[in-house]
Amino acid sequence: MTDKSRDDSTAWSPWMMNPWNLGQTVSSYWVDAWQRAILYADIERQVGDQYQAQRKMNVPNVLNFPAELVMSGLTLPRPVNYLMVRIVPPDDQPTVPGKRPFLVVDPRAGHGPGIGGFKSDSEIGAALKAGHPCYFVGFLPDPVPGQTVEDVMRAHAAFVSKAAELHPDSQGKPVVIGNCQAGWQVMMAAAVWPDLFGPLILAGAPLSYWAGRNPMRYAGGLLGGSWLTALTSDVGHGRFDGAWLVKNFENLDPANTLWTKQYHVYAKADTEAERYIGFEKYWGGYVFLNDVEMQYIVDNLFIGNKLSTAQLLTSDGIRIDLRNIRSPIVVFSSFGDNITPPAQALGWITDLYLDDDDVRSHDQTIVFTTHDRIGHLGIFVSGSVGSKEHRKFASTIDQIDLLPAGIYRATVEETPGDDTLLNDPYLMSVRQSGLAEIAQIVQPDPESDRRFAAAARLSEINLAFYKSTLQPWVKALSTPYSAALLEALHPMRLSYESWTSAHPWADTIHKWAENIAQQRQAVDQDNPLLQAQENFSQAMERALDNYRDRRDSIYQIWFDTVYGSPLLLALAGHAPGDSTPARPHPGSSPEHLAFVREQMHRLDGLLNEGGLLEAALRGLFHIAKQRNSVDERYHHAAMRLREQYDAGKFDIEKMRAAIREQALVLAHHGHKAVEAIPHLLSRHTPEEIRLVASLIKKLISAIDEQDAAPAAVAKASQEVLDLFETAARQREQAEQSVPLESTPLARTAATPVAKATSETVPGSPPGAMSTPLAQTGAGIPVKKTAAGTKLAPEVAAPAAAQSGPEVAAAVVAKPAPEARASAAPRSATKTTPQTASRATRTAAPGKVAGKSAATGRSTAKGRTRKS
Repeated sequence: MTDKSRDDSTAWSPWMMNPWNLGQTVSSYWVDAWQRAILYADIERQVGDQYQAQRKMNVPNVLNFPAELVMSGLTLPRPVNYLMVRIVPPDDQPTVPGKRPFLVVDPRAGHGPGIGGFKSDSEIGAALKAGHPCYFVGFLPDPVPGQTVEDVMRAHAAFVSKAAELHPDSQGKPVVIGNCQAGWQVMMAAAVWPDLFGPLILAGAPLSYWAGRNPMRYAGGLLGGSWLTALTSDVGHGRFDGAWLVKNFENLDPANTLWTKQYHVYAKADTEAERYIGFEKYWGGYVFLNDVEMQYIVDNLFIGNKLSTAQLLTSDGIRIDLRNIRSPIVVFSSFGDNITPPAQALGWITDLYLDDDDVRSHDQTIVFTTHDRIGHLGIFVSGSVGSKEHRKFASTIDQIDLLPAGIYRATVEETPGDDTLLNDPYLMSVRQSGLAEIAQIVQPDPESDRRFAAAARLSEINLAFYKSTLQPWVKALSTPYSAALLEALHPMRLSYESWTSAHPWADTIHKWAENIAQQRQAVDQDNPLLQAQENFSQAMERALDNYRDRRDSIYQIWFDTVYGSPLLLALAGHAPGDSTPARPHPGSSPEHLAFVREQMHRLDGLLNEGGLLEAALRGLFHIAKQRNSVDERYHHAAMRLREQYDAGKFDIEKMRAAIREQALVLAHHGHKAVEAIPHLLSRHTPEEIRLVASLIKKLISAIDEQDAAPAAVAKASQEVLDLFETAARQREQAEQSVPLESTPLARTAATPVAKATSETVPGSPPGAMSTPLAQTGAGIPVKKTAAGTKLAPEVAAPAAAQSGPEVAAAVVAKPAPEARASAAPRSATKTTPQTASRATRTAAPGKVAGKSAATGRSTAKGRTRKS
């Protein structure tokens, strides 16, 4: 006899030895089970009533925050069924003037809108707690007839432009959060209109659909391609019912769909009603897509996987290349997500870039973080995630915006108990990562790509055959009445329609439930029958999970066998033994290559150019890269120092340009850039130099108090401080030999930063927005007085060295009024026709949805965008 069986017999012995106790045990369990059954039935009745009420609403949603309409997509030149609303902040959480706005965009993937603000601990809640004005982009249940994915892209660009227009004093461009399917829509819009968007946060967003090992990626091939999508839209009279998409999600986890979800409500009927009813309000809020929208998504994304290799073009020939995005991209995914695993969320990076230098040459900043176990919906609605990751993204977004080009990995952990710099229970740390670490997660598989390419080719053949033979007959037989009948008979809808207050027994069950709530007789938790019930539930879950695992294995075997056959591989153009990639790297346009060569030449000339700001940035970069990782406490320490020396407004765009440029200078020249610090300081007074050096020393000391510095950090710090002191002494010696009045007064910085919407450098590719290479440095502001020019230099701690970890900090200091300096100004950058065109687009946000724009990369035919 096993230990478990002995334990079971021991548990039952008190009742078996006493028949009276056994009778009471059985009786109390069945009374409790009966009462829970009635309560469960009444809960399901409320869910059905809620479903009916939602269908009658003009703008159904599950937002937990009051909102007011700001802009309707129905009024755009190319109308869509999307809406932009302003979230009204609570009275006790007013927005902070000057903070950049947040836009939360919900996915239109079968469910209704509102999941981004489903509860207080959500993405919207996190943005409001951080003091940011917040907007929500949702949609109506029915699409505008004829609207396309490109129309939705234009609407997103118009919404972002409107948010920027409403906050002209914002300290940065709007932050856009794209949930799930909204993630790729936002990325497509940002690739075409990069000037409009600030940092992008992608939560559980699939971008590379062939990557990973999740079973959903095989569905298109096993069904013969997208012809079934066309058939479903045709029988729906031009509309695709989102309930089919929700059904696909439920099929992924049969244990939860068929048993666990309902059993959990039944077992805890006293406490689970509110949570379950609230979630079903979202899960049962089905919406529709146009036939052209759904066909585009399935053909080009789900099966074709064309987005992550820049194969998509807009209607006017503009290539949608994600490498054109100039804002930081934060990718948040989870290994517990079986819908969008990290491989699909990050695979676009390995698809587009050859190495880390390729990322930097395209001026892209990518920050990724992963969760160990949270599910797909938990990324948006989980309270633990909302109170940690999303809240940290919102509170540190300005620091993320300062990161130089490159790939970084962020982690959120509990703040050490002895911390004095950060008044927050959680601490975000960022470390330098690279393409190699991304590849370990994605695990690119060329052989698998060939099989998916064969599936995509067969899909094209089957779709063409369907359109040539069956589609005309299906469309002729489909009417609005037949589509409405099929909609009502959908199994997902029937589950809500079949049990509502309209049912003859519903009133009786409701009255019983009210009486039971007043006379509830819950069973003891140690009741052996209740324990047997729990054991049976666990066994049922294991059985269904085992079925799921075997089913998924069979799916993969079938897919690999069918599409790995020589015949189908030949359809995709792959002969046996052919090593040609199924999806070749998109490569770089001649314009981009010329741009890179020009910038490399410019970097050679920037070694000895700059002033106080450039010297401070190089020094801090050199120190920061000696640490394995840095956290947001650097920023808070820098802000405290800044408050002591300056009360002026912090220009994040200028500082971001300077940081990104000096990071590239350090990466390009190596230690020579550090050795050039005394030369950069040669036109400044000793007082200015020592003041900046003291700020650097205070910043380092503040961090070392929280986290002891390694020996390499201490050595680098001393080296930088010695260079500053050397420069100060050289200036003292120079002043002793040259009369002070012979020194001309001039600005201490190098060149004012080129405006992002109107200036770039010669040789930049058409459509390229603003790059740190084009923006030659943040100009240090000066104050005009009757006597001349007084210095007010800005000194910022960098977000990161390109070859090391980041320092998310920005320190602004003002030396003594009598300090004077001189510097040779750098030549201003020039304006090109392409940048002038972009300036026109940005200046007219209301017309974004009606006109296309350059993507920052020329098309395959060398086409450039005309203003």
